[in-house]
Amino acid sequence: MASRWGGTEGTFGELTRAVVTVGEACAATAWCASLAAYSARFASHLPEEGHRAVWGESPDVVIATALMPAGRARAVEGGWRLSGRWSYVSGIDFADWALVCAAVPGADGPPQLRFFALPRGSWTVQETWDSVGMRATASHTVVVDDVTVPGHLSFDRTDMLTGRNATSTASCHTVPFQAVGGLTFIAPVVGAASGALAACAATMTGRRRNQAGELLVVRASGRIDAARHLVEQNARVIDERRFTPEYMARNERNATFSAELLQEAAGLLIRGAGTGGLGEAHPLQRFWRDITSATSHVALQYDTAARKNYSAVLLGPEEG
Repeated sequence: MASRWGGTEGTFGELTRAVVTVGEACAATAWCASLAAYSARFASHLPEEGHRAVWGESPDVVIATALMPAGRARAVEGGWRLSGRWSYVSGIDFADWALVCAAVPGADGPPQLRFFALPRGSWTVQETWDSVGMRATASHTVVVDDVTVPGHLSFDRTDMLTGRNATSTASCHTVPFQAVGGLTFIAPVVGAASGALAACAATMTGRRRNQAGELLVVRASGRIDAARHLVEQNARVIDERRFTPEYMARNERNATFSAELLQEAAGLLIRGAGTGGLGEAHPLQRFWRDITSATSHVALQYDTAARKNYSAVLLGPEEG
């Protein structure tokens, strides 16, 4: 959020470290915190009047975003008429605003994509989220039925993708979407894996200590540290504005590979803790479920990240 509305205009490194810290206690809370922060960044692309509508009364508003286009809008006098259904909108139960993407008719070609900001009361929620992990994210389905959206509460999706921002010059508001990659989603998982490591290590005391289990914990810790370094590297690349194809491809690769490492680490920790770690009251099994659920997100899959940037990943960025 812009500083003139009470925001910090902070760095991606600062945000990533904060999200990881929260994730060490609760992955779902960190997930919602991360998405709310990035949603505010997306909303910075709104016109100035849109900023005033969203943050004019308080900087402490929660925005939930549906990134995938799943609705349709048509132009009307002064704005748009919007309808649609968007699935997996994390944090929608406690959001003050929803930011959703929809197609609008093109002038002389295919439909164009725009984002629309909606205040609470403009949508209904269908409780469709029943995953075994990340239960508290409230990633339900948002339904909008022929709602009027003023023109100042909409912006072109291309602005967000390219980092073009006509309203804010803050460096955190002018970042191409690809450069961020899966950082939004992987940072909470790094925190959750660190929390899982601590929970598992706490079980290995006294007579419960055994060499085989401790070796599994050591192997897991190496994967968690490696993932943390890759995720922190991604944040540095963004803060240093290295927006070359090679760096952006590496950021996407780093996020997906970190997800793979953290999945493996969670499995090793479960094996190390044994049956006791799977008890309903044990925090380890919750971290394990949350990590499994979070790393299934489409943004953390090789098919949607590294594969489309195959040549750039192989070439690699020039360091220096």
